[in-house]
Amino acid sequence: MRRIAGAVAAVALFAISYTLGHPADTLSIKIIQILLMLAAIVILILTTLRRTGIPTQIFVGLILGAVTGVIFGPDAAVIRPVGTAFIRLIKMVVIPLIFASLLVGVASLGDLRKLGRVGTKTFAFYIAYYVSAVALGLFLANSLQPGSNLPENVQAELKASYGQTADMQKIRAKERPSIGEILIDIIPDNPADSFVRANMLQIIFIAMFMGVVISLLNKAKMKPVISFFQAINDIMIKIVEIVIKIAPFAVFALIAAVVGTFGVDILMSLVRYCAVVIGGLLILALTYPAVVWLFTKYPYLKFWKGIIKAQLIAFSTCSSSATLPVTMECAEDNIGVSKQISSFVLPLGATINMNGTALYQGVTAIFIAQVYGMNLGFGDQLAIVLTATLASIGAAGAPAMGVLMLVIVLRQVGIPLEGIALILGVERILDMSRTVINITGDVAAATVIAHSENELHPP
Repeated sequence: MRRIAGAVAAVALFAISYTLGHPADTLSIKIIQILLMLAAIVILILTTLRRTGIPTQIFVGLILGAVTGVIFGPDAAVIRPVGTAFIRLIKMVVIPLIFASLLVGVASLGDLRKLGRVGTKTFAFYIAYYVSAVALGLFLANSLQPGSNLPENVQAELKASYGQTADMQKIRAKERPSIGEILIDIIPDNPADSFVRANMLQIIFIAMFMGVVISLLNKAKMKPVISFFQAINDIMIKIVEIVIKIAPFAVFALIAAVVGTFGVDILMSLVRYCAVVIGGLLILALTYPAVVWLFTKYPYLKFWKGIIKAQLIAFSTCSSSATLPVTMECAEDNIGVSKQISSFVLPLGATINMNGTALYQGVTAIFIAQVYGMNLGFGDQLAIVLTATLASIGAAGAPAMGVLMLVIVLRQVGIPLEGIALILGVERILDMSRTVINITGDVAAATVIAHSENELHPP
């Protein structure tokens, strides 16, 4: 009851502030509006939002930021630095986190020379689906263009604000090297320069290559090295957990500034964006049991019925790692995958199989580029495929890691990171949806590989 009363009081205060003018003509009225809105926010924090999760707070921040932008207009941009600080804090941890997590993840796979046939099949399945998922996301985003239906005046203002970035992007699209040169450029000639320039593809390559080499060396000698980078990884994740607590305020500030400057039209594109992402995830989900049937003749609906428990847990926790015990139980008891196969393929999948996340990154990158009026050439979109694929491998199977991976993709092709604020408000529901796709892909891979090894015994 207290939560409802707090929400009603806050809505009333915002409504009063809105009726005073949007934007108000005089400074005195603006001050009154600020006081009313601060009172409404304090009431929400003490009542409705008390003991709620970060996702709920972010969503409320999105709504309040949009209302604030409508009420104050361009003046709302004064609070943008709060959001900018959040973006910089996230950028601060991206490189050390990705390098440490990838190195440890690859090194922990064991002796790669002994992975053998099953390991090759597992990686082939996952990587084939990675590329397919990102390509599907790019195709849907380019075809349906969820971020390009903004009014011309809004796009003109966005282009004016980010004109320099857009112009640089056009130059990069024209001067983009050939596919062969892009692939060769993944190998750095100066690793230190790769870190200084934040070249994500090269950093990912260095981390994965070092991880492979570490796995081939004496385990006892390499244990301190792995422990060191594991500690770096843990520190970075803890920093992210701390930083994410200010996300509701950052989203409030960034959305208020965007809406105040460009109007509410920009938020309407979020509806189309969510529809494209969820539609793409649904298409991807429907292909998994079809692929399983194609290779194993395992009944389509029986596959869905066998993994529904794991899917519900994944949807609730947004974590492939947290869902792993239930995923293994469903694969072994309901699908009939042998323990030998499930104990290898599924833990590996929880670490490196992020197909739903890869599709999300492809759609989101194009969406944000479209919102800012940027045209991505074929080379840039190929870079998105490569970066999303490599970044997804080794991504921690934990909630909200998709946003961190998205930062890598956006930075690689020069898309403004401020655009992330547009999608954070709906991030939770998308995170829940793509985690379901991730674990569904894990079980599908285990089923196909088990059948190929004569280790599939349906109950």
